[in-house]
Amino acid sequence: MRLTSFVKLMSAGPLFFVSSWVLMLFAHVVAHNVGIHPFGYITSMVVTIGLWLTLAPAIAAVAGRGRRWHRG
Repeated sequence: MRLTSFVKLMSAGPLFFVSSWVLMLFAHVVAHNVGIHPFGYITSMVVTIGLWLTLAPAIAAVAGRGRRWHRG
C-alpha cells in the first residue's frame, strides 16, 4: 500500500463525521419543504454509513478499481 492510499484511508474517518453533520444540517433546512421530521446526528450517521456502504462499491466498479493488477 502506497503512502497516498494510507493518507486517503486516514482522511475517510473525519470525512465521515463531516458528511453526517452536513446531512443533518441539510435535513433540518429542507424538512418543512419535503415533509419530513428533522433528524439528529446519530440518525444522520446511520444514513451516512448506509450511503457509503451502498455507493462505495458502485463508484469503485465504475472507476475500474475492482480490476486485478497483473505484473508482467
